[in-house]
Amino acid sequence: MHERSSSRGRRMSVGTGTVALSLGLCLCAGQLVATPAASAAPITAAAAAKVKPKVTASYNKRTVSWGSKVRVTTKLMNPRTGKKVVHGWVRLQSKINGKWKTWQNKHVTTGTVVFNTQPGKTVWFRTYYGGSRGMVPSASKPVKITVRTSGAKILAEAKRHKGALYKYGAAGPKRFDCSGYTLYVYKKAAGKKLPHKANSQQHYGKGVSKGSKQAGDLLVFRSGSYGTHAAIYAGGGYMWASPHTGARVQKQKIYGSNYVVRRMV
Repeated sequence: MHERSSSRGRRMSVGTGTVALSLGLCLCAGQLVATPAASAAPITAAAAAKVKPKVTASYNKRTVSWGSKVRVTTKLMNPRTGKKVVHGWVRLQSKINGKWKTWQNKHVTTGTVVFNTQPGKTVWFRTYYGGSRGMVPSASKPVKITVRTSGAKILAEAKRHKGALYKYGAAGPKRFDCSGYTLYVYKKAAGKKLPHKANSQQHYGKGVSKGSKQAGDLLVFRSGSYGTHAAIYAGGGYMWASPHTGARVQKQKIYGSNYVVRRMV
């Protein structure tokens, strides 16, 4: 009985040692102790390969007139190797109401991506790399692009109301008299405030000569020195106006020569 019991004890000890070694444990003085190898977390190749690429964006202009384009050149580099990143996608984004919105999305093939965009207002831009093949997402620094109101923007707003019926005393958005039309267009397109009266409007903005007038300038026609009609110069001898009762907003030839030109933007 004693010998069989001792033999069983030895077999159990050997078995315990085998199990302990297979678990990375050491049986010392009857106690199980974790070995250093067992406590160290394994490092995988995938974890070691994760890299945050360097994303830089350059802009050919940071202040533009409305209607002009901006070229955005983005370059991507692996900071560990110094080589270009040639896979994945890059997005051109602008910040709207506190959130980044994607406008364009291009595939990376050479390490450089070029975007052309036409901002409609002053806005913050950035380019964003989505990550791929061990590369984590990364973005360029945000850059503010300032958009100045131009004659083109004034004309675009003026044209939007083509066909709106004339109504005395109306200032939009569906009916206009002459000064109500100019009042509405300049406020909407440029944030300029004008009084609802042609005679008063001739004193706003900067006065320029007739020969120097540009598309988007305010024209105020006069009887003597009193302003009687307001319109917006469209270029080439034409103007946008809400002419008179029974007519609609239209582009028409300038008539008469007694008028003043006021530059609003």
